[in-house]
Amino acid sequence: MQMIISGHHVEVTQALKEYVHNKLSKVERHFDHITSMQVILSIEKLAQKAEATIRLSGAELFANAESQDMYAAIDLLTDKLDRQILRHKEKLKSHH
Repeated sequence: MQMIISGHHVEVTQALKEYVHNKLSKVERHFDHITSMQVILSIEKLAQKAEATIRLSGAELFANAESQDMYAAIDLLTDKLDRQILRHKEKLKSHH
């Protein structure tokens, strides 16, 4: 899986990259067919934002989260992506 982490108006430090990588690798354990992930960390006035686009085989999932703290925003983003991945996985199952 390819993971691209970039920053908009914020310097992405090694600690932030490792934190994002550790959190989003937990999302990957739910679904194996993830081809790539793009994460954008940004600061807008007082809000810290984290956005992610996940490309799966046959689908694309997007989520964003906003908080006062960048690490809290990443945690919220991970929770949202986790729910979306599980919902997508349920849709793929045969219900017969």
